[in-house]
Amino acid sequence: MIHYISGGQRSGKTNYAVQQAQLLSEHPVYLATSRIWDEDHKARILLHKQNRDTRWENIEEEKNISKLQLANKTVVLDCITLWLTNFFVDNNYDVDKALAEAKQEFDAFIQQNFNLIIISNEIGMGVHASTEGGRKFADLQGWMNQYIAQRADKATLIISGIPLTLK
Repeated sequence: MIHYISGGQRSGKTNYAVQQAQLLSEHPVYLATSRIWDEDHKARILLHKQNRDTRWENIEEEKNISKLQLANKTVVLDCITLWLTNFFVDNNYDVDKALAEAKQEFDAFIQQNFNLIIISNEIGMGVHASTEGGRKFADLQGWMNQYIAQRADKATLIISGIPLTLK
C-alpha cells in the first residue's frame, strides 16, 4: 500500500503521516532523506528525532532508498522534497537528469512489499520563486509529485492540519 500525503509547509503532513503509520504498525520505520545543510537544519532534524518514541526505527538515507530492505514494514518516507533536492543539487540543477534519476530510484524502491506513507510538499501552491533555480525546482517537485500520486493507492492533501482525501 502506498499512501501519498502532500500539503504546504507546516500544514501538518508529518503529524498525520506518523498517526497513520502508528495505526498500521507497532514498530514503524521513519525514513529521513534530508542532508544536513547547516547547524539550524541539524537542530531541526534532532528535534524531529526526539519527538519520535522508541517504537520507531529511524533510518537516514539521502538518495539511494531502494537499497534498503523494508519488506513487510510500515515506512514513513519524509520527505520527497528534501530527497529530490539531493538529486537536483547532485545533477548541477539539471531538471531532466534529476527527474529521471529520482523516478528510477522511486520505481526500484516501491518494488518491495510494504506499507509506504510518503510525505511531500506542494511548493507550487505558494509564492512564485524569484530565482531560476527556484522555478526549476518547483517544476521538478510538481512533476515528481504527479508521478508518485499516480502510483499511490491513496492520496491525501493536508490543509491547516485537516486531511482531505483525494484518492
